[in-house]
Amino acid sequence: MEKQFYAVYLNPSRPDFATTMTDHERAIMMEHVAYWTEKMQQGKVYAFGPVMDPKEIYGLGVIAVENEQELKDFIVNDPAGEINTYEYFPMKAVVPKDFT
Repeated sequence: MEKQFYAVYLNPSRPDFATTMTDHERAIMMEHVAYWTEKMQQGKVYAFGPVMDPKEIYGLGVIAVENEQELKDFIVNDPAGEINTYEYFPMKAVVPKDFT
């Protein structure tokens, strides 16, 4: 089955979230990084991290899954969902052959 690609946005709970995280929020975000790193090691994530937009820092990931439900399951199980929200959109990704 061909992989489906998605651009996934992690929307912060407040505009200055990245620079004003509490210790509790920072701990959750460290769990978030470990969670998506594991998905990357499984070949499901091609890139993820903060986008340093001067208007607001937000998270972005490029995800490759079997179907949309798999992506929804990833999102629902992400620790960062406790303090932030997600949006995602199908992506017509162009990737090297060995990435698919």
